[in-house]
Amino acid sequence: MEQHVLVVFPHPDDETFGSGGTIAKFAKSGVPVTYVCGTLGQMGRNMGKPFFATRESLPSIREAELEEACQALGIQHLIKLGLRDKTIEFEDPELLINKIEQILQEVRPSLVLTHYPGHAVHPDHNALGDITIRAISRLPVQKRPIVYAHAFARDCQNGLGPPDIVNDISAMSEVKLAAIRAHRSQSQVFFPHIADEQVKKKQSSKNSFSHMLERESFWTYRFPLI
Repeated sequence: MEQHVLVVFPHPDDETFGSGGTIAKFAKSGVPVTYVCGTLGQMGRNMGKPFFATRESLPSIREAELEEACQALGIQHLIKLGLRDKTIEFEDPELLINKIEQILQEVRPSLVLTHYPGHAVHPDHNALGDITIRAISRLPVQKRPIVYAHAFARDCQNGLGPPDIVNDISAMSEVKLAAIRAHRSQSQVFFPHIADEQVKKKQSSKNSFSHMLERESFWTYRFPLI
């Protein structure tokens, strides 16, 4: 059983769409979960359907959605880094590495969930994943937590091979759905597709979303041998 799980992602909703079921399983089993969220998703393109947000109001709306989703998933502690959306790659890396290292020292997680650097599509995903890995690398080998790295670039398996962690989250599907609904500015666009597939069970649909309620996959990050 894990002692403490630390989740490090850049945007509100990253914790839900890729890892929500896994996080919920840990929380339900009594494992403390701390979430470090890099930004408030200020530059998110979706503002509700129909629109209920503007570029000016979106940050506060997404912050409220984030807090609601964390409550749904059972995340006990939320840390907001306050970074600017779509600019993490331009931040001073040493300052961010120091900040994540400080959090690691305080939380002392046995497991970290983050994005796999170079295999997570969005520049913010890759940048904060890299920062997190570099911060963990500063710890003595015997004190480093295990890292479950989330990758979803189209060709990620060509470089990484198949995922070595595939979690059955079907028992947490309703919890994950609640968290998806909480991020309504981002999920309303495609939520009808998820609901439709739940009813019709179109497992082979070309635009299938059903898999996100059944399983979540990760790669165990292998640190280079010194």
